[in-house]
Amino acid sequence: MALSGKICLVTGASRGIGKGIAVQLGEAGATVYITGRSSSPEAAVIGGSLKETADEITAKGGTGIAVICDHAEDEQVKQLFERIEHDHGRLDVLVNNAYSAVTAIVKETARGHKFWQHEGEPGEFWDIVNLVGLRNHYICSAYAAKMMVEVNQGLIVNVSSFGGTIYLFNTAYGVGKAAVDRMSSDMAHELREFNVACVTVYPGAVLTETINHTLKQEKNEFLHRTFEDGESPEYSGKAVVGLACDKNILAKSGKVLLVADLARQYGFTDVNGRQRPSAFQLNSLLARAGYSGLASIVPDFVRLPSFLIAMRSSKF
Repeated sequence: MALSGKICLVTGASRGIGKGIAVQLGEAGATVYITGRSSSPEAAVIGGSLKETADEITAKGGTGIAVICDHAEDEQVKQLFERIEHDHGRLDVLVNNAYSAVTAIVKETARGHKFWQHEGEPGEFWDIVNLVGLRNHYICSAYAAKMMVEVNQGLIVNVSSFGGTIYLFNTAYGVGKAAVDRMSSDMAHELREFNVACVTVYPGAVLTETINHTLKQEKNEFLHRTFEDGESPEYSGKAVVGLACDKNILAKSGKVLLVADLARQYGFTDVNGRQRPSAFQLNSLLARAGYSGLASIVPDFVRLPSFLIAMRSSKF
């Protein structure tokens, strides 16, 4: 119960990574506000609801509070933060996870569409991917920062992915994720003097309810290969709990943090007891490249320097 008494907000938490994070924060004793739309195209088919997540948070030992909020609507977002401020006068942890594009991205990837081939007008697909997944993260962070700066402490976590460093899925996805990473870095720069941290978290390939459902419908080899041994949503949740408990969190502020690396640092495993490989581990990279024999004799602690990944994504 290391986070007992803490006030947290996880956006987009009716299912998937958001639910995994919210439930783990609840298990650590926090009061967790969770948001989601009252209905979504996925809900009727995939299942999962805000009430179910809130009940699970409470059952784990925390306090789950479900708030219906469409993060594409600025006024609803504003009212959400006004409610938290009215009820508690502070916010300790914000996790920007809300994302409305998973189904659209997977379907477009399965069809092999390039950015000029998406169905409908170009701006429509861009907004599906980045209106909630990028613009809303900025808005939520601004409201959260106002409360955090007043009490000189707080943590903002932006959920992103390796699509911010390499080409992944499609152009709109990569641009959005790269922008989230830069946003975290710049926000951290402005927040540091107020003792507020802002980080980006990279999960691996996560087997969410939406992904599991879509894989049953789609026969795309790339998608199945990407998610065949995916992480659970709770793995990311344990990483966020570790960050929220970190007494030296400002040392990480502004950085991109891999969930698999945080697992080793904070000493946790996935829900099935497995320790997931880091993208920086040499044996993991060799295995993905097809050199399984060589990978088997390389110890886990042999890693590529993270600056090499940064250099690969550099445009200079």
